[in-house]
Amino acid sequence: MSNLKTVEIKAFVPAKDYALSQAFYRDLGFTMASDGGGVSYFHHGSVSFLLCDFYVQALAENLSMHLLVEDVHAWWAQVQASGVVERYDLRITPPVEQPWAMIDFTLTDPAGVCWRIAQNIPRKA
Repeated sequence: MSNLKTVEIKAFVPAKDYALSQAFYRDLGFTMASDGGGVSYFHHGSVSFLLCDFYVQALAENLSMHLLVEDVHAWWAQVQASGVVERYDLRITPPVEQPWAMIDFTLTDPAGVCWRIAQNIPRKA
């Protein structure tokens, strides 16, 4: 097994309205590096995912993405400043300290996918 090297892992994120979701992720600060055949490759720094022109409501509304960041409050401020919540009529929660040693907030994309944007914090004794 030591010869089996991995490069990365990406999730396929469904889009109810493909063009709308592409615009949302660009407005959120992701870069769309490629688009073809109903699949768009998005990245932000070294993290990425694949947006798909495919939608099943039960899948979208039960899919959660976890984005680990260095400064959750900076991300919160950027999301607020970007206007995406109002522009796309999205659900968002404020940053909360979680018992699993993270501060996070959630943002639901136009298809209903929940993004949990989080920062590690020291575990309480």
